[in-house]
Amino acid sequence: MKTWFLFILLVISNFCFSQSYEIGILRRYEINDLLISYHKGSYNVYGDGEKKHTILPTESVEIKVSGNQLSLIQGVQPLGVYDTIWIEESLPNHSFRIQGLKPKKLKERKYNNNLRITIDKNHSIKVVNLVRMPNYLAGVIESEGGGGRHLEYYKVQATLSRTYLLSHLKKHAKEGFQLCDQVHCQAYHNMLIYTPTIIDAVQATKNIVMIDARFKLANGFFFANCGGQTSESDFVWNNAVSYCRSVVDTFCIHTRQATWEKRIPKAAWKEYLVKEFAYPVSDSIFRNYLYYFTQEHRLAFYQIPQLGIPLRDIRYHFKLRSTWFDCHLEGNEVVLNGRGFGHGVGLCQEGAMNMAKQGYSYSQILQFYFSKVGLINYFDYLFFRQGKFYDTMIN
Repeated sequence: MKTWFLFILLVISNFCFSQSYEIGILRRYEINDLLISYHKGSYNVYGDGEKKHTILPTESVEIKVSGNQLSLIQGVQPLGVYDTIWIEESLPNHSFRIQGLKPKKLKERKYNNNLRITIDKNHSIKVVNLVRMPNYLAGVIESEGGGGRHLEYYKVQATLSRTYLLSHLKKHAKEGFQLCDQVHCQAYHNMLIYTPTIIDAVQATKNIVMIDARFKLANGFFFANCGGQTSESDFVWNNAVSYCRSVVDTFCIHTRQATWEKRIPKAAWKEYLVKEFAYPVSDSIFRNYLYYFTQEHRLAFYQIPQLGIPLRDIRYHFKLRSTWFDCHLEGNEVVLNGRGFGHGVGLCQEGAMNMAKQGYSYSQILQFYFSKVGLINYFDYLFFRQGKFYDTMIN
């Protein structure tokens, strides 16, 4: 019985990591005119299941909204009106160019593998990239972290991105795809273009995911720079995340985003705190501290918790780089001297980059920023979740 289970698991493993994932792209825009062009390798174009054209070098097809359907055009020749248009690669790992033309001309993008194009509920074009995992992860990592990084840092990002993908496959199910290309999922603004080292990192960490102490897939939250200390998760969100605890981080403190300054009009600062939180300006003690605040270590609230003024709310309202700041009054301005850039929970990207440069492995980097996490092959994870071992872990 165990032999059969292992065989089935192996088959599932090969299927899962060769299958396509459905990623909604260009989701920031409402598009009613779309251009698909040749980039690398030919593509067959299908309208409602019937082959209509093959995109060869120098060729393209245009897709326009036509009532509740899509009009397919090649050059000046109409090819029909359809509910669904498929753009399918003739061989694996081809790539295409895609560009929204109307109502606003967008910057061209490139993606691997296949496309499914339908009408969205707002009568714009819905574009779904059916992409294989390695190509998706490579595009995400370059979109999120850019080029020129150390291999071990890219392994960190590959592990976190893979874990996120596999734990959020139903996030956009109601919209007809799994994840989208925006930052609330994972930024995915192009295929991998400039950084071949990223593919090496994806392959070197093949199937590896991060799990927490309760043997569940762990969300690898990250941000640009912590300024020297990451944040407790419940300082930022309503619910604590057990593996995201505050750590002192000296790896990022000499980078360009480690410190910042912002000046806010005195009147605007006072108006916000009084109007939104009823700051007690009539109190002789608290009145003196309205414009003066110091954080030796990261805190959750302005002044004291009893006033109920979350630093996260101040950050969002005044568009601050982080919640970790001191402030004082200079004339008619409140001067904020801050540290870090981002929400501060989880992995500090600039710190992790520096750790990689200094010779730390990707597993050491992840275990520095996340508490009591482990790295495991995804299919070992699935196997263990089936039996008594998992029952023991969660009880």
